[in-house]
Amino acid sequence: MPLIVGGGPAGAAAAIRLAQAGMNPVIVERAAAPADVLCGGFLSWNSIRLLHICHVDPQGLGGHAIRRARIFAGNRIVELALPATAMGLSRKRLDDALLHRAEQAGAHIRRGVAVRAIDGGVVRYADGTSQAPGHLVLATGKQDVRGAARPAVSDDPAVGLRWRFPASERLARMLDDAIELHLFRQGYAGLLMQEDGAANLCLAVRQSAFARVGRRPDAMLARIVADIPGLSERLAGSSIGNAQAIANIPYGWRARGDADHLYRVGDQVGVIPSLVGEGVGIALATGMAAADAIIAGVAPQPYQTACSRQIARPIGLAGLLW
Repeated sequence: MPLIVGGGPAGAAAAIRLAQAGMNPVIVERAAAPADVLCGGFLSWNSIRLLHICHVDPQGLGGHAIRRARIFAGNRIVELALPATAMGLSRKRLDDALLHRAEQAGAHIRRGVAVRAIDGGVVRYADGTSQAPGHLVLATGKQDVRGAARPAVSDDPAVGLRWRFPASERLARMLDDAIELHLFRQGYAGLLMQEDGAANLCLAVRQSAFARVGRRPDAMLARIVADIPGLSERLAGSSIGNAQAIANIPYGWRARGDADHLYRVGDQVGVIPSLVGEGVGIALATGMAAADAIIAGVAPQPYQTACSRQIARPIGLAGLLW
């Protein structure tokens, strides 16, 4: 019985594939109920294609069509047409739909189950119990698990911040069918519309810059808005509430030789800088690839070596942009 730790897009994609093969996978997800998470609110055309393979229709979930990208750098603005239609969709709605599809396919979902550590091939739960599954898939996204943590790749890693808030009619008109990237020293802000008239604002900023404002998300946003007229204009009059945050994002990291006991997927096999919008696509693709490896009897290390090689180029190019 395959055990999948983490119920995000990578874990759900693996579960769907495994369940379709009759392998009765189990997902353990620490969140007791569907919840929004920080990353992945933009779906590229590649991600949409992979979702359809999983029999999940993001348009049917209310995804907001994105056809253009605007890039703001100082007083310069560049607008580009995207090669194909992308979408803005909250992770709460996406993850819930993927897990529901996994259940329909035959996977078992255990919510509210926290994994404390992974010791070799043994999963140790927060309630003191443990389990040694026949196949173990690590799909915890940007959250590390003790015993299988990713090493730091930078002395000044990224901090991620996100606000999701009701968009005013004015902001909705300004964004329309575009995703915007507002560049600033040591980071960028991404802004787009999602389902139900919500706006999604994400920041990726160097840890050193975040430390200079006392590690306060509100202070970080205030400083950026003061320096970026275009973003200030868009957020004027908005009540955006509190931020979600995650620290020490190892952009550019790829897994190498530690796969004796588990199949890493998504951000646990490679972390692509978020500004290129391919995090969900890599999560879905690697989740499916891990499932295919398990079905075919391929051991974790050959799977991981091949997977790491395949994602090296996009992660490398995205790293140059970051």
